[in-house]
Amino acid sequence: MTEIQATWIKVPNGDLQIDAYWAEPIGDGPFPAVIVIQEIFGVNAHIRDVTDRIAREGYVAIAPAIYQRTAPGFEVGYTDEAMAEGRKYKEMTTAAELLSDLQATIAVLQAHPKVKGDRLGTIGFCFGGHVVYLAATIPAIAATASFYGAGIATLTPGGGPPTITRTPDIQGTLYAFFGTEDPLIPKEQADAVATALQQHQIDHQVFRYAGATHGFFCDRRDSYDPKAAADAWEKVKMLYQTRLNA
Repeated sequence: MTEIQATWIKVPNGDLQIDAYWAEPIGDGPFPAVIVIQEIFGVNAHIRDVTDRIAREGYVAIAPAIYQRTAPGFEVGYTDEAMAEGRKYKEMTTAAELLSDLQATIAVLQAHPKVKGDRLGTIGFCFGGHVVYLAATIPAIAATASFYGAGIATLTPGGGPPTITRTPDIQGTLYAFFGTEDPLIPKEQADAVATALQQHQIDHQVFRYAGATHGFFCDRRDSYDPKAAADAWEKVKMLYQTRLNA
């Protein structure tokens, strides 16, 4: 496994300075890069761990704080109180601001000497799974891993047509991961995402894990499903290997 180093950096976006957790392989590179998008709980220990895991696979990985405008430094666990607070800040985000912050993150990656910045990847969980579906419309994003992104078929952050209506603008490859028992994503919504990707001839795969529920990838949550998480991780690694290392 690749040895890594990690630190916190600032991503400038106009007057906003976005906190971001950065992990990179030790060595000269250059390396492909992946943007990691948090759940509603902030860039917490789980998200930092995922970022480190991606770096150990040979990628520069960065996890920007998508609540920087409303809750700088926000990081919580998985209690009911934390969930309520995280959802409150989620409701304060807008698609335009999220895309702006992602573009700023991409600019930092593309300017970095250790990054091969022409083809970037993303991975996102929970609300982050929705955000990376949005981000898949950015031309620089070649590989998207969207884990249990709720609301893609029914809404967009800040209001407006649902995010699913942006599917024709996706230019890279998108993998979507759902649990069949996820109470936040009814089967018909997962079906709608799969149908939209198929109709618009997006390069994609949709994976559904029988018995898995929301948050099945997170080993810090009661909903963790080790078998589903391990399988999904192998699929993510293959996605990046084929789309970012080509």
